[in-house]
Amino acid sequence: MPAQAQSYATRTHLLCDRGVKVPATYVIGPDDDLVVIDVDGRQQTLLRKPSALGARYSLPSDGSVYVGWSKDDGATLLWKTLEGEVPVLSCVIP
Repeated sequence: MPAQAQSYATRTHLLCDRGVKVPATYVIGPDDDLVVIDVDGRQQTLLRKPSALGARYSLPSDGSVYVGWSKDDGATLLWKTLEGEVPVLSCVIP
Protein backbone atom coordinates (compact mmCIF):
# COMPACT_ATOMS: atom_id res chain seq x y z
CA MET A 1 0.00 0.00 0.00
CA PRO A 2 1.58 3.35 -1.03
CA ALA A 3 2.23 5.98 1.63
CA GLN A 4 -0.16 8.92 1.53
CA ALA A 5 1.08 12.49 1.62
CA GLN A 6 0.40 14.20 4.94
CA SER A 7 -0.56 17.74 5.85
CA TYR A 8 0.38 19.54 9.04
CA ALA A 9 -0.39 22.91 10.59
CA THR A 10 1.53 25.26 12.85
CA ARG A 11 -0.27 27.96 14.85
CA THR A 12 1.44 31.14 15.96
CA HIS A 13 0.89 34.85 16.51
CA LEU A 14 2.76 37.33 14.34
CA LEU A 15 4.09 40.10 16.60
CA CYS A 16 3.60 43.31 14.63
CA ASP A 17 4.00 47.08 14.73
CA ARG A 18 2.04 49.03 17.34
CA GLY A 19 1.69 45.92 19.53
CA VAL A 20 -0.67 44.20 17.07
CA LYS A 21 -0.78 40.39 17.29
CA VAL A 22 -2.03 38.58 14.19
CA PRO A 23 -3.06 34.95 14.76
CA ALA A 24 -1.69 32.82 11.93
CA THR A 25 -1.96 29.15 11.05
CA TYR A 26 0.53 27.85 8.50
CA VAL A 27 -0.66 24.72 6.70
CA ILE A 28 1.82 22.62 4.75
CA GLY A 29 -0.01 20.21 2.47
CA PRO A 30 0.84 17.63 -0.15
CA ASP A 31 -0.32 19.93 -2.96
CA ASP A 32 -0.43 23.49 -1.59
CA ASP A 33 0.91 25.51 1.32
CA LEU A 34 -1.18 28.28 2.83
CA VAL A 35 -1.55 30.58 5.80
CA VAL A 36 -4.80 31.55 7.51
CA ILE A 37 -4.59 34.91 9.29
CA ASP A 38 -7.12 36.68 11.49
CA VAL A 39 -7.16 40.32 10.43
CA ASP A 40 -9.88 42.98 10.52
CA GLY A 41 -12.07 40.57 12.49
CA ARG A 42 -12.12 38.02 9.66
CA GLN A 43 -10.12 35.00 8.62
CA GLN A 44 -8.13 35.45 5.44
CA THR A 45 -6.71 32.42 3.63
CA LEU A 46 -3.61 33.13 1.54
CA LEU A 47 -1.99 30.53 -0.73
CA ARG A 48 1.78 30.28 -1.05
CA LYS A 49 2.99 31.52 -4.44
CA PRO A 50 6.37 31.00 -6.10
CA SER A 51 8.93 33.66 -5.20
CA ALA A 52 12.65 34.06 -5.70
CA LEU A 53 13.31 35.11 -2.10
CA GLY A 54 11.31 34.18 1.00
CA ALA A 55 7.66 33.15 0.80
CA ARG A 56 4.79 35.11 -0.74
CA TYR A 57 1.20 34.36 0.25
CA SER A 58 -1.77 35.75 -1.67
CA LEU A 59 -4.91 34.88 -3.56
CA PRO A 60 -5.47 35.38 -7.26
CA SER A 61 -7.65 38.46 -7.43
CA ASP A 62 -8.41 41.39 -9.70
CA GLY A 63 -9.62 43.33 -6.67
CA SER A 64 -8.22 44.32 -3.30
CA VAL A 65 -6.71 41.56 -1.17
CA TYR A 66 -4.15 41.00 1.58
CA VAL A 67 -0.69 39.76 0.63
CA GLY A 68 1.87 38.32 3.03
CA TRP A 69 5.63 38.08 2.65
CA SER A 70 7.85 36.16 5.03
CA LYS A 71 11.58 35.61 5.14
CA ASP A 72 13.57 34.15 8.02
CA ASP A 73 11.81 35.41 11.18
CA GLY A 74 10.18 38.49 9.63
CA ALA A 75 6.88 39.04 7.85
CA THR A 76 5.09 41.92 6.15
CA LEU A 77 1.36 42.19 5.60
CA LEU A 78 0.38 44.31 2.59
CA TRP A 79 -2.89 45.51 1.06
CA LYS A 80 -2.94 44.89 -2.70
CA THR A 81 -5.02 46.96 -5.11
CA LEU A 82 -4.89 47.37 -8.87
CA GLU A 83 -2.54 50.32 -8.29
CA GLY A 84 0.01 48.33 -6.27
CA GLU A 85 0.80 47.01 -2.81
CA VAL A 86 0.84 49.12 0.36
CA PRO A 87 2.54 47.82 3.55
CA VAL A 88 0.09 47.53 6.46
CA LEU A 89 2.12 45.80 9.19
CA SER A 90 5.71 44.70 9.74
CA CYS A 91 5.89 41.64 11.97
CA VAL A 92 8.19 39.15 13.66
CA ILE A 93 7.47 35.43 13.49
CA PRO A 94 8.28 34.02 16.95
